[in-house]
Amino acid sequence: MPATDFQGASRSLLRAGRVFLNQVHSMEPTHEESSLPFILDSFQKQVAELFNDLATSDLELLSIPWLHKLLDVFLCCHQEFKEIMCNNKGLLNKSPMDRYVSEYFERSVKALDICNAIRDGIEQIRQWQKQLEIVLCALDNQKILGEGQIRRARKALIELVIGMLDEKESAAELAHRNWSFGRRNAQKDGSSLSNFRSLSWSVSRSWSAVRQLQAIGNSISAPKPNEVMATNGLVGAVFTMNYVLLFIMWALVAAIPCQDRGLQTHFSAPRQYGWAIPIHSLHEKILEESKKKDRKNACGLLKEIHEVEKCVRQMNELIDTVQFPLTEEKERDVREKVKDIGMVYDGIKEGLDPLERQVREVFHRIVRSRSDGLDSICHS
Repeated sequence: MPATDFQGASRSLLRAGRVFLNQVHSMEPTHEESSLPFILDSFQKQVAELFNDLATSDLELLSIPWLHKLLDVFLCCHQEFKEIMCNNKGLLNKSPMDRYVSEYFERSVKALDICNAIRDGIEQIRQWQKQLEIVLCALDNQKILGEGQIRRARKALIELVIGMLDEKESAAELAHRNWSFGRRNAQKDGSSLSNFRSLSWSVSRSWSAVRQLQAIGNSISAPKPNEVMATNGLVGAVFTMNYVLLFIMWALVAAIPCQDRGLQTHFSAPRQYGWAIPIHSLHEKILEESKKKDRKNACGLLKEIHEVEKCVRQMNELIDTVQFPLTEEKERDVREKVKDIGMVYDGIKEGLDPLERQVREVFHRIVRSRSDGLDSICHS
């Protein structure tokens, strides 16, 4: 799918995701529709519908298009959550709401580090993409496949295999030298990003995706009835966003290579929340995918990474049996595998840039929301 299609789909989903609350305001609202309980209930239904749509999507699980839809879900949920909080600023600094909001902001800061790590992982995939490009330059659209071309392709394939196997060391090097989304635009965004300079570089060499997910998931529990009553139900919306944040970050770590990645995070949201069932269903599907024989030691569960691994393995096996001069049958086999590599290469080339922009948008949205939220509490 071209990048423009990704962007169009993203805008369409964000518009569609706001149907519930927009319908409330599309006509003269009744007293019930303008009440906080009605708006909060609409928000919960919206989150449930978005995750149901994701869980039943025709897109292949953990593919780049599926990740686009996953991040669209987060951006849509986050936007509605932010509006609810902004419209109820007077309640944010009252107990127990102040504690829930503060804990959510702390979790969102930890999510920024995961966004940085995912950006590093995307850059790592780009390095693999360059090796695939060398293979295509050597072997694609060539009238005659000579020994020099095969040797050049073999060298690129070997380097690609080494790069994919040595995932931890490569990720550490990327983390050491890359910057994240905030640094280049820090001057434009002014004070809203200046407080996050410590987060404007990629994660450190000792950083762990597993520990970061555990830190986000620690102590996430459904609010008690008396807390719901004391906050007019607002704590339920905060609990929902905590869970949405945790799942989105967990799914990104599952898909994209990053330091010390793992899938040990436990999900146990009460079934009374409509979104709990589709999130648990997606969690189980991703775990099942990770347990497949050919995915157990993968550096990431992204579908396109699996396709790269498969194409490279098959091409290496084929090249190992090559003798010169090439027979017609062997040359035909090589050209067919080159076509497969070309399709994988095109999918990665078209999908990675829009995906990185979307992760960057998630990063900045969290930063701005936290800054605005803290300002609101202080002014309250």
